[in-house]
Amino acid sequence: MKKYRILVASLLIGLSSLSGIAQKPVKLGHISSQELLSAMPQSDSAQVKLERLAKEHEAVLDEMTVEFNKKYEAYKVALEGGKLSDLARATKEGELEDMQNRIQTFQQTAEQDLQKKRVELFSPVQEAALNAVNKVAAEHGFTYIFDSGMGTIVYTAPDSEDILPLVKAELGLK
Repeated sequence: MKKYRILVASLLIGLSSLSGIAQKPVKLGHISSQELLSAMPQSDSAQVKLERLAKEHEAVLDEMTVEFNKKYEAYKVALEGGKLSDLARATKEGELEDMQNRIQTFQQTAEQDLQKKRVELFSPVQEAALNAVNKVAAEHGFTYIFDSGMGTIVYTAPDSEDILPLVKAELGLK
């Protein structure tokens, strides 16, 4: 009997807690993070820096490729002319293989470097955007903010508010 009373009391307390939660209105909002980030001037400067680094990597890669192609053409000419001994042929093939491996290693390292730089440059921009969204959401009493720019929202209720103008104002953007 005592267990039954405890169970009933726990159940009543739980139900009264739920009814208090149910009475609180849910305020929904949405924002396109892509649109917000593209409106931020920091994104433009980060993109310019990233593109500059990509062009530097591309120039080095082009230089390495031109050098490889020259050596390969010289090797082909010498090989077709029968001017290479077995030792010279093996040495040239080893050099070409080493160059090709260096080119592949450079490509992989350049891609990793660009990804690392992208994170380094865009993290502060994304953090500023997120902080502004959180501040606006807290100030205006939103329960949830959905990112409509990610393409995962299939329906937006009429009472869901687009907070992009509020966040832009918070960040001082037009």
